[in-house]
Amino acid sequence: MEEEKRDTIVELEKLRRDIDAIDLKILELLNKRANIALEIANIKRQAGLKFYSPKREREILERLTSLNKGPFPNDAIKFIFREIISASLALEQPLRIAYLGPAGTFTNLAALRHFGSFAEYIPVDGIKAVFDTTDRKIADYGVVPIENSNEGVVSSTLDMFIDYDLKISAEIMLEISHHLLSKADDKSKIKKIYSHPQATAQCKTWLELNLPDIPIFESTSTARAAELASKEEDAAAIASELAAQLYDLNFIEKHIEDYKKNYTRFLVIGKEYQQKTGRDKTSILFSVKDRPGALYDALLPFKKSNINLTKIESRPSKRKAWEYVFFVDLEGHIDDEEVQNALKEVKETCLYMKHLGSYPIDETVEKEKL
Repeated sequence: MEEEKRDTIVELEKLRRDIDAIDLKILELLNKRANIALEIANIKRQAGLKFYSPKREREILERLTSLNKGPFPNDAIKFIFREIISASLALEQPLRIAYLGPAGTFTNLAALRHFGSFAEYIPVDGIKAVFDTTDRKIADYGVVPIENSNEGVVSSTLDMFIDYDLKISAEIMLEISHHLLSKADDKSKIKKIYSHPQATAQCKTWLELNLPDIPIFESTSTARAAELASKEEDAAAIASELAAQLYDLNFIEKHIEDYKKNYTRFLVIGKEYQQKTGRDKTSILFSVKDRPGALYDALLPFKKSNINLTKIESRPSKRKAWEYVFFVDLEGHIDDEEVQNALKEVKETCLYMKHLGSYPIDETVEKEKL
């Protein structure tokens, strides 16, 4: 038995030395990669090019995951290389990212998933503030929610595209999980709940079944709810896993959302258009004349060009009573000939039309878990 134990220890030590050698090689290669990234950054600076390229990042992640033979999972590959890319960018100058704050919101989590831990994050109060901070170049990019799979579109985000001349650089699909968090360690001790109205709506059935008599106080965000709950021993919050970590709260109950397939789509906004990747989406807004068949005429060119519309929403124009602005997402890039031809024809039927951006389609759903 003793001899067998010694053999096991010897084998473990050998394997650990192998891992140590591999780790040293990884460290060496990471620094070699970082030096090349700095050379690229110098070339881009001299040429007046942007450091951040969603197209290039997507190519890297797609190439690596397609070549990955396991057992290391692709989700982990994406996470690790996003962090490597984020750290490489930060060596030259960290990207400044404005988001709907405070720290711990789902928008914060979406931004972290997209830009990595080494960006500089700027929490602001309200969606308008995200647009304004990005427009004034205090931030390089902003991250805002646009729609939830259960609760629908975020109208205030759509409205801001009317007022600001910012472009959509990317989209982020995040799986949303709500947790009941508290300083307390038991559900029976909770006397009040803080929550954002949308989170409350998404957990309505669970709350009615489990805490029907507990009052719910509205907060400006799930993160703000967690912050408030962290200051009271008998309070709870409906918030994210990230908020639990930031505000040192216990999990009273995990995953209390009524529908488990709960996703929110976020948009990355910035100043410039993005390059074509081959799997892109284009967003536009337009206003039509007040006459019968005007909207039909505006949409007909897309059908004729066999262009798939993935979303259409209407909002009051705020310029004239009963005048509406339509927001449309369509498959394809503005540089595609069929998209250009269709938009040219659409423009002829509209009062005005605005191209909001062409950007890579996010075909993966980011998980909440850190």
